[in-house]
Amino acid sequence: MPSSKEPLKTLADLKRVQKTLAESRAREAEVAAQKTAAEKKRLAEKNLFARAIGADTGATQPLRHKPMVVLAPPQPAPIARQHLRDEAEALREALSDEFDVTTLLDADDQMSFRRPGVSTDVTRRLRSGHWSIQQQIDLHGLRSDEAREALAQFIRTAHRHGVRCVRVVHGKGLGSPGKQPVLKLKAQRWLIQKKEVMAFVQARPSDGGAGALVVLLAPVGH
Repeated sequence: MPSSKEPLKTLADLKRVQKTLAESRAREAEVAAQKTAAEKKRLAEKNLFARAIGADTGATQPLRHKPMVVLAPPQPAPIARQHLRDEAEALREALSDEFDVTTLLDADDQMSFRRPGVSTDVTRRLRSGHWSIQQQIDLHGLRSDEAREALAQFIRTAHRHGVRCVRVVHGKGLGSPGKQPVLKLKAQRWLIQKKEVMAFVQARPSDGGAGALVVLLAPVGH
């Protein structure tokens, strides 16, 4: 094809140039038509949406402010009130290992205990198995501080659930230095300091004998 700057030598060259120009104008017209069609389609879809929501009649108005969602502040974590009450009660009822029980125990062969105002008939019936044992705790293998805490929690929980008679297994002390029943004496001290305890006696041979105590708890609300 001859350059546009070169002189046209023949009629054929002129026709080729005219054909090229016509094809170029046709392509440009096709592109322009496609753009026009696309714009018309976009406007038609926009008008269709506007008519659907009533914007063309003024039934709806655009938002003046950016849409936002107001989130409620996070709720505070629940307070374990019962746990706090238990801890406060445990502090109030801290049990002492130095508590003197010698004047409170009945001087019989089994060293039983009854709260002031409780008759000897109660300890007699407790010893005879009048009340069935409902729960028990075994303090074997626990250190002194562990046994004290475990026993206090056991008595407090049992009383709260309405349990009346429990067994506390402390062992006979055969494995202790000097074979002295150290844990037995401490268990007696701790039980006497618990306000839920009405009385206790040494267990019958079938219930543990010298290695256990049978404890009578006060009724709930007493």
